[in-house]
Amino acid sequence: MNYWMVKSEPNSYSWDDFEKQQEDIWDGVRNYQARNYLREMEQGDLVLFYHSGKEKAVVGIAKVSSSPLSDPKDEAWTAIMLSVHQKLTNPVSLAQIKAEDRLADLPMLKQSRLSVLPVGKDEFELILKMAQ
Repeated sequence: MNYWMVKSEPNSYSWDDFEKQQEDIWDGVRNYQARNYLREMEQGDLVLFYHSGKEKAVVGIAKVSSSPLSDPKDEAWTAIMLSVHQKLTNPVSLAQIKAEDRLADLPMLKQSRLSVLPVGKDEFELILKMAQ
């Protein structure tokens, strides 16, 4: 299993919007590196759902529910289906992530503009522990 993070501006598409759908397509990614990460996703992988913008926090966990597919808005790009897995009891803020030395190599801190990023298993588990 692989672990990922997707980032969304909550006023465009929030965790609450996602929960209403229960499953939705993650499309509209227009960065080559983020597209490549989408192509690496496999059904069953777990995904941290991060609110960017003003909130800046991991708020939930999604699960990859399909193999990569063509973005319906532009077939040259890639999309993925995600389903709701679990809302975090306590969101984990960017400040908390930056303050944790064991998360210093988290790709989101080094490539902050990407909307799709890999996360190591240990990092994923630590973020979940921080949310308790």
